Amino acid sequence: MDRQLTVDDARQSLRGHVAAKGEEIRAKYGPHIGYNELLRILDDRNFVRYPCELSFDSTPLMEDECAHPVPKSNRPEDGFVMHVHPYFSTQPERVPYLVLYQLVAINYGEFASAEDAEAFGASALGLSDDEYYRVLCQMADEIG
Repeated sequence: MDRQLTVDDARQSLRGHVAAKGEEIRAKYGPHIGYNELLRILDDRNFVRYPCELSFDSTPLMEDECAHPVPKSNRPEDGFVMHVHPYFSTQPERVPYLVLYQLVAINYGEFASAEDAEAFGASALGLSDDEYYRVLCQMADEIG
């Protein structure tokens, strides 16, 4: 008898998939992923499903939010603008931490969780999930 897949099964599968994609990014663009590598990643449709441009503009961000993608239209194919808090515009080496976390929302939509985003970013940057989470919290605290 075939076992039915559950939502939990799907979530675990997605977590494994995003972590593997992060490892692929690290293999192709790493081991150090800085701002220039991030720009190349954003143009690589193997890793970023839809066009995505960066903007250091906090207007659409919620209070204490470091980065967030905003669709250009109701069609994802038209692309996204990744708004990054201007505080980080003078710290380009830290921008990949914020953007990689948010790319999961562009690639997988609402089904992806915060844990998926952490797994993706941590794998791409060669960090543990906990270490990556601590860095993101520290960055959020800096603008808070």
